[in-house]
Amino acid sequence: MDPVRNPFAPGAGSQPPELAGRAEIISAADTALQRILLGRPTQSQMLLGLRGVGKTVLLNKIEQIAESHRYITSFIEAPEDRDLVDLLYPKIHQALRKLSMNEKAKAASHAALRALRSFASAFKISMGDFEVSVDPEPGVADSGNLEFDVTELFLKVGEAAKAAGQGWVLLIDEVQYLSPEELGALIVAIHRVNQKALPVLLFGAGLPAIAALSGDAKSYAERLFIFPKVDALSESDASDAIRQPIDEEGESIEQSVLETIVKLTKGYPYFLQEWGYQVWNASPASPIDENCMGVAGAEALRRLDEGFFKVRIDRLTPKEKEYVIAMARLGGGPYRSSDVADMLGEKLTTLGPRRAQIIAKGMIYSPAHGDIAFTVPMFDEYLKRHWMRE
Repeated sequence: MDPVRNPFAPGAGSQPPELAGRAEIISAADTALQRILLGRPTQSQMLLGLRGVGKTVLLNKIEQIAESHRYITSFIEAPEDRDLVDLLYPKIHQALRKLSMNEKAKAASHAALRALRSFASAFKISMGDFEVSVDPEPGVADSGNLEFDVTELFLKVGEAAKAAGQGWVLLIDEVQYLSPEELGALIVAIHRVNQKALPVLLFGAGLPAIAALSGDAKSYAERLFIFPKVDALSESDASDAIRQPIDEEGESIEQSVLETIVKLTKGYPYFLQEWGYQVWNASPASPIDENCMGVAGAEALRRLDEGFFKVRIDRLTPKEKEYVIAMARLGGGPYRSSDVADMLGEKLTTLGPRRAQIIAKGMIYSPAHGDIAFTVPMFDEYLKRHWMRE
């Protein structure tokens, strides 16, 4: 069928044509955004899930909803090699410039910009093209203590947003790459703006361990945030994610093909998009039937192996690859760390630093004490295809 009309979008963070199975999360975010503008208490959100389940897509959707409610939004992806302060500075500067265009918020925005200048000086932020052309405010957000200063800065931004009759939403992807100090500072700042009933919300997304990390950072995090689990779709929702975009294009797909795709992908959204994309392109005409599955399946696996999976295995050292291959040899996870040690013929204590480094790279996580699991769905199957040949 016509590849130009192909409705599927197998890309990192790409908006799928049908956001199936996520209505509850989207509705909760919409409600929170509307409540905070009315001065009603509400909770920020941390979306938790494995790679490829659509967390970034949901953050983008929440950003769209926020903007429809006239929020100023700031989207950040937390990398492993940059500090939070360097990421926050240009985003907050941009938000305040927008708020300063509102006559009612000029004074509050100016005060917030002065606080931002103080913040930049305290943390020696390289301002570049985003230099604030105001004098710093002595004694405001300039202590050099991240927790204190981020809190004061957020309060100033919240006051400017309130004066403008708007709100400010900070969206952070890959939250697991924030340090405990950085995550703790954000939690304290959100706690304080909540107490002041200021229109500021934080939506984050990251790997499943974030809930525990947040609790470790600040004991009251569980009261400030809700932690929606973003997982594989149910069979019904996974079917809708494939069928509905095809129907909307005026084409159709046979039920047997649909069931096969749902089974092969296990309902994971990224894989669904890849398979939907390939069966559409491989089918000469509607309805999409079993005859295209061989070509589509081979191409889907090739693209997943060379893209989605390979970019992750390439981040590991030879010893780290040895560790994850040992995990896959044990079958489906989660895995006991002690069993991996036995598989490798090494002591559990000796492998601790290696395990910690793989966790730090976001490849595995600990769902329970003594257990480990892959953060990438079906990664064990990829390893069996390419790294465990007899």
